[in-house]
Amino acid sequence: MADIVIVNPRFNTSFWGMEHCMSMLGKHANLPVACLPLLAALVPAHHQVTIIDENIEEVDFERLARADMVCLTGMSVQGARLLEILEELRVRNIFTVVGGPMATVEPEIIEGLADVIFIGEADMTWPQFITEWEAGRHAHRYEQAGKTDMSTLPLPRLDLLKSQRYMFGSMQISRGCPFTCEFCDIIVTFGRKPRLKSTDQVIAELDAYYCAGTRIVFVVDDNLIGNKKAIKPILREIANWQEAHAYALTLFTEASLDLAEDEELMNLMGRAGFQSVFIGIESPDEASLKETKKLQNIRERAGTLVERVRRIQDHGLDVWCGMIVGFDNDKPQAFDVLPGFLAEARIAHALIGLLHAIPTTPLFDRLKSEGRLNDDAGSDAFGTNVIPLGMSPASLREGLVRATTMSYSAPAYFDRLDKLFVEGRFKFAVHQLPYWRNHRLAWMKSCIENYIMFAVLALRVVRQIDDRTIARRYRAQLLRIARSRMFEPQLLFTYAIKTAMHHHYATITKSLVASAGGPVPESVRSFSRTKSRRLNSQQTSQGNRVDQASENFGVTD
Repeated sequence: MADIVIVNPRFNTSFWGMEHCMSMLGKHANLPVACLPLLAALVPAHHQVTIIDENIEEVDFERLARADMVCLTGMSVQGARLLEILEELRVRNIFTVVGGPMATVEPEIIEGLADVIFIGEADMTWPQFITEWEAGRHAHRYEQAGKTDMSTLPLPRLDLLKSQRYMFGSMQISRGCPFTCEFCDIIVTFGRKPRLKSTDQVIAELDAYYCAGTRIVFVVDDNLIGNKKAIKPILREIANWQEAHAYALTLFTEASLDLAEDEELMNLMGRAGFQSVFIGIESPDEASLKETKKLQNIRERAGTLVERVRRIQDHGLDVWCGMIVGFDNDKPQAFDVLPGFLAEARIAHALIGLLHAIPTTPLFDRLKSEGRLNDDAGSDAFGTNVIPLGMSPASLREGLVRATTMSYSAPAYFDRLDKLFVEGRFKFAVHQLPYWRNHRLAWMKSCIENYIMFAVLALRVVRQIDDRTIARRYRAQLLRIARSRMFEPQLLFTYAIKTAMHHHYATITKSLVASAGGPVPESVRSFSRTKSRRLNSQQTSQGNRVDQASENFGVTD
């Protein structure tokens, strides 16, 4: 029996990481990277596997020194820490294996630091390697020839996670996306033909999270509705499972904007217990969308961007989004348009980031051929490696600071929030289902639990804020929603979470502003580059995962 340790390096502070409000929520991190329990499940049962996530616990190098094998996975935003750990393991002469997003798109950086490197999806090559390693004849580099058949994947080893330390759980139903966005690496790594798990696999994972006591789960698919025909029967079975368990799990995910064009699909997501969906809107400028081949966002017959967002909201799904600036078509005024667009669309949570060219993407290849890649991307560019066409690097930097500051000032943020939840009387679809009329006891229990959680979180939010001016603002907002939606405790608790999240956004914005005149801290570069793949992960538009939720050893970011 071998002692195998799987390590996930810590993330720097990021937009979706919620680090600055995690203490209010009583957790250590937002969610576990989904590849960790999957990798563990792919290890033969006769070996001992330990998972160490540096986002919730310290790495004990003395413990790692006793292992037969230490495996690391990481995204580009974890790159600096990943390399630090590899250097320390090399000094200690520990056998190391590395895979994941960074190893996939930048394997040359890891060469010489790891004994084995995995490129791309590794659901087949990882077990193959272990078999060869046991026989003493493994290779140095593994690259899976074909795409993983998702229906063959085992149930992730959730029992090895310290689930109580995370705000959410993370699971994956599908891989791949049918679209051709120039900046996105998903179609390069996962392909344009979405592959899905079976309904039985999905239900088994829901059961596992339910038994583990997790009550919020992020479905980390880059586009859950990439294959609409295939996802619909799965959503129906998830809805049946939710009814059998009194809607015990709150779900949220990522999807493309064409969700707004499918009435049945929006209704099914509500029935299945989805409350929020992250959408890559990228830009309100049609020319920029055409430039980046985000053609699914340009459909005249489907309505404007705002109309489609509101259609999804009207079906009881809260919309979060990713926005990109720095397209060739963008001019300095593009930054000033964003806050107004977000206000009109009533989107409280929006990742505003600079265009970043990920190795392996069509965008990277095009800019490289044009000589427009900044090989020394860093402080002056807020982490982007793109040399802009329509503005100077200084204008790009100033614009990002301006747009972020305007969008995440307390008045702007709470104006968007209240336009949806107070003036718009938004209701989550799951709380309007006929199910509750026939299950009054379950509804009453849910109401009591949410009243208690709202009261506890509201108290924490007000008491833990040192700035008394902003604490008073938070108190006023919480009192306003309490008076306005008093008899909807599920919504009250959600609003309290969003209030706590503003503290996180505001803190990062202050760092962004403070850095405007000098070197940019790593936390700020992570903020401007990361994307929610989409909230841990998974892939928004910018080029790095914030969802921190890649599903296997070799998923790119």
